[in-house]
Amino acid sequence: MPPLIRDVVKFSDFVVTTHVFHTSPLSFAFVNLKPLLPGHVLVSPHRVVPRFSNLSTAEVQDLFLTVQRVSRTIERVYHASALNIAIQDGRDSGQSVPHVHVHIIPRKKDDLPEDAIYPMLDSEDGDVARQLRERKDATEKGKKSEFPPDEERKARSDEEMEKEAKWLAEEIDKDTES
Repeated sequence: MPPLIRDVVKFSDFVVTTHVFHTSPLSFAFVNLKPLLPGHVLVSPHRVVPRFSNLSTAEVQDLFLTVQRVSRTIERVYHASALNIAIQDGRDSGQSVPHVHVHIIPRKKDDLPEDAIYPMLDSEDGDVARQLRERKDATEKGKKSEFPPDEERKARSDEEMEKEAKWLAEEIDKDTES
């Protein structure tokens, strides 16, 4: 499946072009390799910067307007009653990829015991960099990913992620901006 956009899009040093479903002048939204819950997506600025405080005022505005627009679509298409919107800002906060990114996670009543999303974000399961490095290494070696899947969260194939990105790109166009 061809990418939805023509330019190469990088999340830190990882090429995520085919996983992108929305772009704005300064930001992009993309599907997650190993979502914590179905519909867990990420929004990042195009410029690779490690910390939120490194963003310009224009980048912050664009990032959060993009988060708002993407959130509207994610909540609708995943039939969520709420969302977790989170930034892990810096290594000590659990940020595993040194590129500012906002997690958007659709939620439903009683979907996780005792709101376990925060420990999940901080765990190895939330280590996006490790998952992306492992995928990149496996691809370069011409073999399938060997990242050990857990029972609930499996690393998805590029085809699966591209399919979700295409679907979300179509869906986001249906939502009008307010």
